[in-house]
Amino acid sequence: MQLSIFVIILMIAGCGFKLRGDYGLPAEIQTMQLSAAQQNTPLHRILGKQLQGLNIEVLDNAARSRQIDKHLDAVIYLRSDKLERRLLSLFSTGQTAEYELVYTIMYQLQFPDQDPLEIEFDVTREYQDDPNAVLAKTRELDLIQNEMRKEAANRIIRQIASSYSIWQQQKGG
Repeated sequence: MQLSIFVIILMIAGCGFKLRGDYGLPAEIQTMQLSAAQQNTPLHRILGKQLQGLNIEVLDNAARSRQIDKHLDAVIYLRSDKLERRLLSLFSTGQTAEYELVYTIMYQLQFPDQDPLEIEFDVTREYQDDPNAVLAKTRELDLIQNEMRKEAANRIIRQIASSYSIWQQQKGG
């Protein structure tokens, strides 16, 4: 019995399977500064909470000015995030039936003694509208937008992990 469990664990680990929420952030990353062009946006809040959930001390501009001598492992500056709706299809009545939601995020990532990296990416979703269920569809749209922000925050964290390993290789080599 124990042998079969051990074999299953080895097979799962061997195929590259990772638990959800495992971003591969190195333990060396302990303190980050998170700032934004517009403070307190939903993406800023979600990203800050996720980083804190990974036991990373997150400093904003005000906290950073109080702790000038604090070592930072990385600086993230959220330059902009915007949501656009693109028309995909219409009902026979001419009303919009389906949208494509495109959430565009632009940010800078900087490690000590390195020029900032400018990064931009999109998160897209399709959204079907129904003029007969306006309240339900408004709630659904809010949920989709929140899901898109969470996915954007996850992508930023994964980008930090991969960029950090590249930076370490360049620094060491």
